Amino acid sequence: MTISELAAQTGFQVLSEGEAPDTQISGVFCCDLLSVCMSHLNAANAWVTVMGNVNAVAVAVLTEAACIILAENTPLDDAALEKAKQQGVAVFRTELPIFEAAKRIDSLNTP
Repeated sequence: MTISELAAQTGFQVLSEGEAPDTQISGVFCCDLLSVCMSHLNAANAWVTVMGNVNAVAVAVLTEAACIILAENTPLDDAALEKAKQQGVAVFRTELPIFEAAKRIDSLNTP
């Protein structure tokens, strides 16, 4: 599944479209501790978190995450939104809890 397919199939709110909508999502990673994310988040993973700040965008860039999904209607602060747009990071928001959002993504990404 690509980032654009994720947007179309989940109904998650698009906060930042990113610059590579055809990026293939290779898996789902759930974590809110940025130091753990930096060492375990794989490239092309969809990252589900409640961290809606500029540091989360920096970690997504560093790890080459496919996108960030903010669970539980977590807001993305203005500085983070601006940085996501500058860095081409796709960011979504959903009202679902982290685990439920991850299950939804995984169910769509399973052949």
